[in-house]
Amino acid sequence: MIFHFSKKTFLADLIPPNFVDIHSHLLPGIDDGAKNLEHTASLLKKLTELGIGNFITTPHIIHNVYDNNRSIIESVLNNTKAGLAEKYEIRVAAEYMLDSNFLSHVHEGNLLTLKNNEVLIEMSYLSPPIQLYDFIFDLQIAGYVPVLAHPERYSFYHNKLSEFTKLKNAGCQFQLNLLSCTGYYGKKVTECAEQLLKSGMINFVGSDVHHHKHIEALSSKLLIKDNAPLRDAMQNNLYFQ
Repeated sequence: MIFHFSKKTFLADLIPPNFVDIHSHLLPGIDDGAKNLEHTASLLKKLTELGIGNFITTPHIIHNVYDNNRSIIESVLNNTKAGLAEKYEIRVAAEYMLDSNFLSHVHEGNLLTLKNNEVLIEMSYLSPPIQLYDFIFDLQIAGYVPVLAHPERYSFYHNKLSEFTKLKNAGCQFQLNLLSCTGYYGKKVTECAEQLLKSGMINFVGSDVHHHKHIEALSSKLLIKDNAPLRDAMQNNLYFQ
């Protein structure tokens, strides 16, 4: 009797040397990510063991939920670095919610960027904002490049894939969550992630780590059939070194 074994590919095995994680929630007590300095230290240690050694962590900025700003985030970063026993390559940006207060941040002209002028943005999981394309336009007029966080997780677009093309044509870059390729967020999200990867729409990737369950899931088996586009997107993150 002949047995055929399919080779399993695990997400963590694809992480390239010098990978830069551009989306995480590692600063303590500032949003729904790390709860305290001890939690931050533990998350960083585990991520480093997976081969991720360079972090641009991105606290949420959501009006009346997480009212963070540049001053608060940079202060927490400095205190965190001073309090950690180990030294890590940590920088900060932010994950800006497209909400009623978003344009006030844009007009202040002091956004926290991923590198040069790339700004990480997100939408509610319930529905896109009515002013979505106005937000994108105003952000670009102000000199920034919008990078949409985890587009594959917006279920209201799962049956409207043409909306992703509209967003790309409007000037959005896309950042995929790595765990979306493992089934962590559900089958539909994984299917959408695979379609976006196959179509060449994904520019960058991020862990979006909030807690240890996310880190454990980074060692899960990949559920997408072709991992070449995912490898390419991972390599694109080297831009942020």
